[in-house]
Amino acid sequence: MHLIRRPDIAPSEITPRDTWLDRRSFLGGAAAGAAALASGGLLAPLAAQAATAPREKLAGVKKSNWTVAETLTPYQDVTTYNNYYEFGTDKADPAENAHTLKTRPWTVRVEGECAKPATFGIEDILKLAPLEERVYRMRCVEAWSMVIPWVGYSLSELLKRVEPTGNAKFVEFATLADPQTMPGVRGRVLQWPYVEGLRIDEAMHPLTLLTMGVYGEVLPNQNGAPVRLVVPWKYGFKSAKSIVRIRLVEKMPVTAWNRSQPSEYGFFSNVNPEVDHPRWSQAKERRIGEFRKRDTLPFNGYAEQVASLYTGMDLRKWF
Repeated sequence: MHLIRRPDIAPSEITPRDTWLDRRSFLGGAAAGAAALASGGLLAPLAAQAATAPREKLAGVKKSNWTVAETLTPYQDVTTYNNYYEFGTDKADPAENAHTLKTRPWTVRVEGECAKPATFGIEDILKLAPLEERVYRMRCVEAWSMVIPWVGYSLSELLKRVEPTGNAKFVEFATLADPQTMPGVRGRVLQWPYVEGLRIDEAMHPLTLLTMGVYGEVLPNQNGAPVRLVVPWKYGFKSAKSIVRIRLVEKMPVTAWNRSQPSEYGFFSNVNPEVDHPRWSQAKERRIGEFRKRDTLPFNGYAEQVASLYTGMDLRKWF
């Protein structure tokens, strides 16, 4: 999927297009450049739609103890520099194209190995448990990262309502695939719909967030509205967007990227600086808004919370 003409140049080494376009103003004055770097605001708006789209606050959002004390990635960057291939493969495409996504009405069907399968409307989902703001590190497999204040609650709150059976070993997530509103679905980049999965203990872990907002506001379309997954210790593609179906299953589901390129995208995809992508190192990452690279943290810095889930596993084999 990643088109690289020179294998010795990793995507993480390539200056983002928006930063490159802004290079003259950056070089025009050291003070202005330093201020922009300090604020993380080097990425200019990539789409008029994203800049002018209505922004709606979420009511009753509480601060959570699940947080990291790090500088937040600016809202502008979070909402205009995205991977969401249903709307295009360029980082700017989702912000430009996702205005066509219709998020009301919206339902999520939860079924499979559970005693009480159910269909939840988005309004029901928003009221199912108290909404929390959790500041999570997010790490993309392409070696860039952000710090994002997501809004939602633990996925386990939803899963407990359907009462998983003893046969529920994994959880499969299927996302919307509508060729009428999603131009990328008309292409053959991946097999649609986009499918992701977690082991049941990963899905039930309190860090795994069912997400309906960001920066205290309703989730923008380009970020996976109206409801998505956020799994902060895994690479970003594991956090499925615009979810329409959740299935509890006995066997490991076949996921979108693992199906497409199994040598590059394993089922678990835990952030691991010791396991390189076949075409670039994962030992370093570049935080959006910064030029200097930083060390990649095992499990994206969440080892204390989640490493025990993988006791006895060879994380090079089960990458």
